[in-house]
Amino acid sequence: MKIRAFSLGSFQTNAYLLTNEQTGESIVIDPGMDPQPLLEAVSDEHVSAILLTHAHLDHIGGLNELRNRTKAPVYIHPQEQSWLTDPNLNGSGYFGLDPIICEPAEHELADHQLLSIAGLQIRVLHTPGHSPGSCSFVIGQHCFGGDVLFAQSIGRTDLPGGNFETLMISIQDKLFELDDDTIIYPGHGPKTTIEAEKMYNPFVTGLLR
Repeated sequence: MKIRAFSLGSFQTNAYLLTNEQTGESIVIDPGMDPQPLLEAVSDEHVSAILLTHAHLDHIGGLNELRNRTKAPVYIHPQEQSWLTDPNLNGSGYFGLDPIICEPAEHELADHQLLSIAGLQIRVLHTPGHSPGSCSFVIGQHCFGGDVLFAQSIGRTDLPGGNFETLMISIQDKLFELDDDTIIYPGHGPKTTIEAEKMYNPFVTGLLR
C-alpha cells in the first residue's frame, strides 16, 4: 500500500491518499480544506471511497470538491452524519467561516466493522472524545486516527461534543490495545507509533496499567 500525506489549509490538516498498487484503486481519508494538492494527486487515481475520521470543518472542507471530482462514496460514523449538513455542528459556523454544507454520507460506520475497499481490509474503531463520532481506521500496522492521538499530544476536547474522559478511554481501550509497532497517522503533525506514545506522550503515560 502506498501512502501519501497532504497538509492542507490553514489548519494544516493531514489528508491521506492510500493506493493499493496491486488493484490500482485508492482511498482518501479526510479531504481537509483548500484541497488543490490532493485534487491534483487524485486526477490519475481511481478513488473507491472517502473515509472521514470525523466531521470537523478542517477535515471536510474539501469534501464537496473531492466528491465532485471522484464520485466516490463517503463513509462516516452515524453520530456525525448530520454534521456534514449543519455548519453549526461541523464548526464552520462556530468559527465564523464560510459555511460548509455537504450531502449526507452514503455509508455509516460501526465500531469494529470490517470494510473491504480497494482490495484493502480496514478495521473501524469508534474512538470518541475529540468528537462523538470520531473513528480510527486500522489497515495492517497502519492506523489513521484523526484527532484522537498525536505525537506527544492528544486531540482537543473543548469543542462542542468533546469530552476529555471519553478521549482517554478511547486511547487506552482502543488505540493502546494495538500492537506497539503500529504507526499512527494523525490528523495534524507527524506520524508516530503506539510504542512511542506509551513511552513519551505526557498526556497519556498515566493511562498505562
